[in-house]
Amino acid sequence: MAGSAEVASLEESFRKFAIYGDTKATGQEMNGKNWAKLCKDCKVTDGKSVTSTDVDIVFSKVKGKTARVINYEEFKKALEELAPKRFKDKSKEEAYEAICQLVAGKEPVNVGVTKAKNVGAVERLTDTSKYTGSHKERFDESGKGKGKSGRENIVDTSGYVSAYKNAGTYDAKVKK
Repeated sequence: MAGSAEVASLEESFRKFAIYGDTKATGQEMNGKNWAKLCKDCKVTDGKSVTSTDVDIVFSKVKGKTARVINYEEFKKALEELAPKRFKDKSKEEAYEAICQLVAGKEPVNVGVTKAKNVGAVERLTDTSKYTGSHKERFDESGKGKGKSGRENIVDTSGYVSAYKNAGTYDAKVKK
């Protein structure tokens, strides 16, 4: 049978895949979706001798009749079921050892996770230094938004038209 270090890493892989995608999971039981993900990520399914259908059938075989999940012991039984299918040229024990080595130490892979990146158009559209008109008033010189004060119409009671460049100079001209 497998060494104690390999058994520990196999159990660790089971726990990592068991909690994958489920915030309430304890790591003691694995559902069918995570079992299929484990088989796919650890290259147990090869598309020829072991397919996703085989994986689902083995899961149904080892779980209890009314259960929706498998525990670690049932997980090992499921690997034993799949081992001879995956490694046809080896004996049952050698095949089980080989399939345990495939799974041991692995963890779920996040495939297709979208990473946000600024592409030319996004960079141009979010550059506040290029804003004009009323939109320009919503940001300070550093490009940080002013919040509500940038959106509200603040009443100017100075008597000058807004943005008049000589505002406040009338008194100086009249006193001459």
